[in-house]
Amino acid sequence: MIHYFDTLIIGSGLAGLRAAIEASRHGSVAVLTKLYPTRSHSGAAQGGISAALGNEEPDSPEWHFYDTTKGSDFLGDQDAIGIMCEDAIRTIVELEHMGVPFSRTPEGKIAQRRFGGHTRDFGAAPVRRACYSADRTGHAILFALYEQSELQGVASFPEFQVLDIVIENGRCSGALVLDIQSGDLHTFNAKATLVASGGYGRVFKTTSNALASTGDCLSILFDGGIPLEDMECFQFHPTGLYGLGILITEGARGEGGILVNGKGERFMERYAPTIKDLAPRDMVSRAIMTEIREGRGVDGKDFVHLDLRHVDKKIIEERLPEISTFCKIYMGIDPSENPIPVLPTAHYAMGGIPTDVDGRVLGDEKGATIEGLYAAGECACVSVHGANRLGCNSLLDTVVFGRRAGMAIGGYIKDADRREIAKGPSDRVKADMNALVNSTGDEKAGALRSEFRKMMMDRCSVFRNEEGLAGLVQDLKTIKERTKYVGIKDRGAQFNTELLEALELNHLINLGEAIALSALQRKESRGAHSREDFPERDDENWLKHTFAFKTGRGIEFRYKPVTITRFKPEERKY
Repeated sequence: MIHYFDTLIIGSGLAGLRAAIEASRHGSVAVLTKLYPTRSHSGAAQGGISAALGNEEPDSPEWHFYDTTKGSDFLGDQDAIGIMCEDAIRTIVELEHMGVPFSRTPEGKIAQRRFGGHTRDFGAAPVRRACYSADRTGHAILFALYEQSELQGVASFPEFQVLDIVIENGRCSGALVLDIQSGDLHTFNAKATLVASGGYGRVFKTTSNALASTGDCLSILFDGGIPLEDMECFQFHPTGLYGLGILITEGARGEGGILVNGKGERFMERYAPTIKDLAPRDMVSRAIMTEIREGRGVDGKDFVHLDLRHVDKKIIEERLPEISTFCKIYMGIDPSENPIPVLPTAHYAMGGIPTDVDGRVLGDEKGATIEGLYAAGECACVSVHGANRLGCNSLLDTVVFGRRAGMAIGGYIKDADRREIAKGPSDRVKADMNALVNSTGDEKAGALRSEFRKMMMDRCSVFRNEEGLAGLVQDLKTIKERTKYVGIKDRGAQFNTELLEALELNHLINLGEAIALSALQRKESRGAHSREDFPERDDENWLKHTFAFKTGRGIEFRYKPVTITRFKPEERKY
């Protein structure tokens, strides 16, 4: 089936829907999603969205700008950071007008709470900057934006899996897509295509990411010659439920929760004496892992406790109902009565598809753009997060830059013509799909995926070193070769989840290679990228972005300087 739209958006999370609302004012819009739109992973965001409203204590966008830059370990591009922090207040007001039910103060203002790395007076003390809707903030914003997109006449295509994003002669023409329900191949022709497909946390064994977060579109573009930026920078959230990886929001610490080791010590005082448990996520994750490595895990095991027992039970019930429910269901623990066992979990990709501040995808490190192709949200790297994202800045990033991309698309499609996707790409996709469906190898996609994700977790997570990364790179080559012998038993067309699993496995391994090689070549420690053999940050040699290119000779690297406008790199103390 062939479709024609002015704008094609891949992904129905906050970035995709906010862009769809904006672009729909200028032409027809289609939104493709692997899931039902309101099941997008944006809905899993719990704790809040940052903005210097100053509703509960003094705050300013400049402090927010400073915190974001410092939190990024000075790898964030300050032109983009400045735009995001200045636009934050307008964004929150707009979301409120769109129907987001934010929690309120007794006076009726939007309530705000503390979150890791957000401070007043350039690091003097924590500040209440996170606007929230209990601990279901992403869910609340997602449903509001979905309603608005429906009112704008945006066409949704749920359970559609992208197989190829077609770029010919430097211009994107649309995408080739599998209808999961029927097994039919659809061609979406569009003047502009926005990739807003989310993250790829399923690269790691223990992750807070949904099953659908496999990075398909990043892998497709990478194979098509588009570079990936800063792939070594992947954030591990410090408080995932032990053994499961399900996220316990940073808002739990913002409401007064503390981290305690096996000796009953509040250990963050040693690592961040000023803001303690509300230090940036990379620092807290390393602190937890250090406590465990040095034998101070709870009962000698590899977890620590998040203790909320001293927090008023009414606050837990009103502001943290979801994490309370998670603890009761999955751990048999009431957090108001027992401490929660936690361990860092793979959470957020700071790296991704390089873009400018209006979402235009960059084709190289010099700033050349791909005509008609845009990206926003977690899959994109405008680089507001640098080497480490501050909590609550992800939702802000998606909405601010989703809107900007939608506005840029609106301007572009006015004068752009629509090109037809040629027959060649469609024939190639069909041939590849037929070969995979009819494969008879003895390797199983599920088993290979488990093996791959474990090796990524063991050698490329919170702490890294050259020996582990070099061995990982070699093992990834072996496992990639084995994927050629994956067999598919299901020959059916409808809901062929075995086929989808095999497709996703190839994408995961493709991204795993980019992450491992990027981590191997960055010989320093910066933000979430912590090299035990290079423990210091090296601004002289590594104050630059990594651009990974996939070539016939393998993955090659080029570099782009960090944009510094206001704050010079400094020592990162909290």
